[in-house]
Order: sequence, then structure tokens, then C-alpha cells
Amino acid sequence: DLWSLLRAGYRVPNIDNALVRKWERYYIERPDYMARMTDRGGRYLFHVVEELRKRNMPLDLALLPFIESAFNPQAMSIARAAGMWQFMPATGRVYALHQNMFRDDRRDVLASTRAALDYLQRLHEMFAGDWQLALAAYNWGEGNVKRALARKRDKRAASPYLSLQGMPNETRNYVPKFQAIKNLVAAPQDHGITLPALENHPYFLSVSIDRDIDVELAARLAQVSLEEFQYLNPQLNRPVLLATLTPKILLPYDGANAFVRSLPQYNGPLASWTVWVAPRTLKPTAAAELVGMGEAELRDVNRIPPNMLIQTGSVLLVPRPEDRAHDVSAKLATSGQLSLAPDGPPEVREVGTAMNQLARRIGELLVAERESIADLSHRLRTPL
Repeated sequence: DLWSLLRAGYRVPNIDNALVRKWERYYIERPDYMARMTDRGGRYLFHVVEELRKRNMPLDLALLPFIESAFNPQAMSIARAAGMWQFMPATGRVYALHQNMFRDDRRDVLASTRAALDYLQRLHEMFAGDWQLALAAYNWGEGNVKRALARKRDKRAASPYLSLQGMPNETRNYVPKFQAIKNLVAAPQDHGITLPALENHPYFLSVSIDRDIDVELAARLAQVSLEEFQYLNPQLNRPVLLATLTPKILLPYDGANAFVRSLPQYNGPLASWTVWVAPRTLKPTAAAELVGMGEAELRDVNRIPPNMLIQTGSVLLVPRPEDRAHDVSAKLATSGQLSLAPDGPPEVREVGTAMNQLARRIGELLVAERESIADLSHRLRTPL
């Protein structure tokens, strides 16, 4: 039983306060949400636990994606953090998570887990082995935690983390949320929670591919739904797998066996898409005519917004000619980019009007500030 193994490996120090109780109630009062979250997490938990065991890290860290993304590898935050470990673009690049028009490794199950554990280990070392501070830094940033440690702190607090002042609401609730999930997993029966059965073996296998192949075809050959395929391979940004960029895919155990059996027997074309390099700056209408597809489809598959031009050298996904034998090259797959520019002259604003608006706004702020001071003065019964 994977849950029992995970519980036995708890090593992050516990906290017990009102925020922990608050988040316990939050999850307990949402049984449908808990069921969806734990059912989805069951796909990935074995892999995360195994990676933690290899590094001799606390196994309770495997629960962190529950509060980061509800274990949704396709999650995207308002701040553009992506994947079940919620990497920002810049941090993802620091930890070698490739991001281009064809794939985003921040959503890749294997790559993002490797990167997250690398990052957590680094934070653990940075904060002298304090996992609570490492978790706060994972959410808030190491620089912010270092500065908070240098400021005045609560001397009565039970730990350095609990002594920090000035944490934003999200970070102040972050470790208590994690603790609440730990408590519910540790004793689900005491909280009226039912966890899905998870056996201690892999949910998915890694399968090699050596030719470009459509995502829908790969799912069909594996005899899995497109939704299930995308849950295990959420890093894919386009409807085709480029073998030079994605040499392995993840499939459920039975699906992997079906794929390996079915692929050699398939006689049709594997990929109906390829890439095309724009020879000059073009309107999407003109580009669609050159590659023989409708403008709406070109915009949709390449995610081109309205009123934009396709710049010279841009790489676009287009239908693959039936007589084309070679797959997309490694150079185009790894470094190809879609560059867009506004279609039309930039918006010109009259400087005089803008300056007048700015001056008026400054005047409003000064009046508001004086009124605020006057109000304070009145309440203090002190003349200005």
C-alpha cells in the first residue's frame, strides 16, 4: 500500500496551529474535491515517492503537488506558473526545463519532478537543513525568506518558520496547507476521508519512439483515451509528437504493452503534421495559402491571435505532405520559434494629452494625501 509507505516516511517537522485546523476543515468539507485530487494524484505518486526515496528525502514532500496544483500537471496559474510543481518560466529554465512552441517541460511529469526535487534539495541546504523554511522559500522565493530571517522576528515562536514576520497570505497559509494534507493522509478515517487504493507499483511506463507521430494516433495505438494520454504527457503543446524532441512517452502499463505491439503493425502515415519556416513576414491569410490550409485552422493549431503578422523565420505547424519521408529535424524541433508582430502601425498617443492626464492625476493624489493627513491630524487633535 503506497499510502502506508508514504506515511512511514514523514520527516518534515510538524506544525499545529489555527491555520492547520482551518485547512483541515476546508478539505474535509469538500469531499468531491479531495476525491478528484487524490484520484488524479494516484497516477504520479509512486514515481514521486520513488524519486524521493532515491535521494533520501522526506516522503511527505510527495504531497506538495496537492497544494501546488491539486496534482494537475496541466495547471497554469495567473502568474504563468505551470505544471503540478508550478514552475515559473525563468525558474524552469534555471532547472533545465525546456520550453518552446512544441513542448513545455514544466508540465512534464518526469522532468518537472526532477527539477522540483533539485530545487527543494538546494533550498534545504541553503536554510541549514530546515524543511519548513525550504518550503516557505519554494513558495515565496529564497531571497524573501532570507530577508525575513534578517528582520525582527517573534522570539516566542516554536520554529524559525513560525517566527517570520511579513509573509504574504499565500506563504503564511502554504505550510499549514501542507500540514493539513499530511494530517488527512496520516489518519483519513479520523477525518471522514476516503483515499483511493494505491498499490506500491508504477502506474505508467516509459516507451521510446523514433518517428514523429500524431498525438491522437499514439493514444489510439495505446488503447487509451486522449484525455488519459494528455494527463501522462501534458508537456506537449501541439497535436504531433516530434521524435527528436520527445523520444519517450508515458503510458499506463497495459497501454504501453498495447502500443509496443500495435506500432510495428500500423501501415498508415504516423504523422499528419510537419513544420514550415516562413520565408518572409506574412499575414496569416497569405501563409495559409502557401501551405494549403485554411486560415482559421492555421491560427488555431499555431495559436496566432488576431491582428498579428508572422515574422520571417518563424516556425509553424502545417499539414505534412503524403510524399514527405523525413521527420522534423532536431534543430527545428528544439530551437524553432514563432515570432509575431502587430499588423498595423503602433498606437500613437498625443504627448500633450498624456501629460495633462498625468498632471491631473498627480494633483488628485496630492489632494487625497492632504485630506488623509488632515483627517489624521483631526483625530489626534493636533494642528497641522
